[in-house]
Amino acid sequence: MQKTEPRTLPGFMELLPNEQILFDKIKQTIEETYKNFGFLPIDTPIIELSSVLLAKAGGETEKQIYRFNKGDTDLSLRFDLTVPLAKYVAKNYANLSFPFRRYQIGKVYRGERAQKGRYREFYQCDIDIIGDGELSLINDSELPLVIYTTFKKMGFDNFTIKINNRKILNGLYEAIGQKDNSVEIMRIIDKIDKIGEENVKEEILKLGVSAETAQTIIKFIKIIGSTDEKIQKLEEMQIDNEMFKKGVEELKQVVKYIRLFGLPENNFTVDLTIARGLDYYTGTVYETFLNEYRELGSICSGGRYENLAENYTDKKLPGVGISIGLTRLFSKMLELNLINVNKKSISDILIIPMTENMEVPLKLATDLRNLNVNTEVYLENKKIKAKMKYADRLGVPYIIVIGDNEIEQNNVKIKNMETGEEVETKLEAESIKGLLK
Repeated sequence: MQKTEPRTLPGFMELLPNEQILFDKIKQTIEETYKNFGFLPIDTPIIELSSVLLAKAGGETEKQIYRFNKGDTDLSLRFDLTVPLAKYVAKNYANLSFPFRRYQIGKVYRGERAQKGRYREFYQCDIDIIGDGELSLINDSELPLVIYTTFKKMGFDNFTIKINNRKILNGLYEAIGQKDNSVEIMRIIDKIDKIGEENVKEEILKLGVSAETAQTIIKFIKIIGSTDEKIQKLEEMQIDNEMFKKGVEELKQVVKYIRLFGLPENNFTVDLTIARGLDYYTGTVYETFLNEYRELGSICSGGRYENLAENYTDKKLPGVGISIGLTRLFSKMLELNLINVNKKSISDILIIPMTENMEVPLKLATDLRNLNVNTEVYLENKKIKAKMKYADRLGVPYIIVIGDNEIEQNNVKIKNMETGEEVETKLEAESIKGLLK
């Protein structure tokens, strides 16, 4: 019989167990941090009705959707966790308490061109705060603290959360007569780190913008200085536009409360190039970068949206949220050797039976598991050398060998596989657990 080659589709990540252990640990760290800030878990379907999922889609987003028919039903795979959240809140409005703070960690799907570092299936780790009618600006200031806490717990110190406000950008473009081009200009500006200043200017000119106006835009996004100096320079521009003024005032308030939350000054800054490509952002926007590894791109992004659920309900449901693209981040961290994937087992101890009396080792394993000790029993009938080799290859921290002598004497030796040290103790779960570090 002809064998089928075991292949995985391009753009889909599969990990070896040692990598998966670390991936799960990072995912757990993110989830525990979200819970620590009082965010509630939800889970939405991977498959949605296309009419629901694509209510506000268009352009590149709609082109990347995995869409198919099952019978007479038009279905699509979710492409992010934010649109399903909007549906979820509109659908369950009467049963939710507002402001509604939710987190969701799950896979999303985009039919992008397969290339290194770009995935078609990937995990997103999202939090959002949704208000009923209104949502205080202080919430925009709390999310950077969540970002900061998350990445500190993941072991990072040298990172910067960059903050801007879309009202400032929209107000500027309105003031210089580029309101109709504002969304496209912001998409172009958002690529400045990837394509550079000259290419950004060239793409803006292709929109029919005059060279003088294009230069004004470039001059604006290149405003430099400390966070307070940038805000002062924005005020000194004296742009006669209400949206611009409101954006500057909101940015000042967000920075004020970020400081009250205790976020260190060296971990956040105002960056007027941050626009976020998605057009549903209406106010504060964020992007986070590891300063020593800018090639990773933004590792956490998001922002404020005034009414994302407008396609599902007449109720005004403003929100603010952030998202970590965990799959891409993890793959890049592996590539740059930023994380250690040496751990090949999640067992705390391996029991190696060298007796036909399996009752004792199996009962001991159950007793240890009941004490929350991850315990594995080697069940194959092989020589001790093969069993020890198995333990060594997995990197299990501790092993105990149980033979007839150990059962008779009710004593075992616990071997520390890292140091080679052996300690004798009673053949009892409580005694054994007490010797595990």
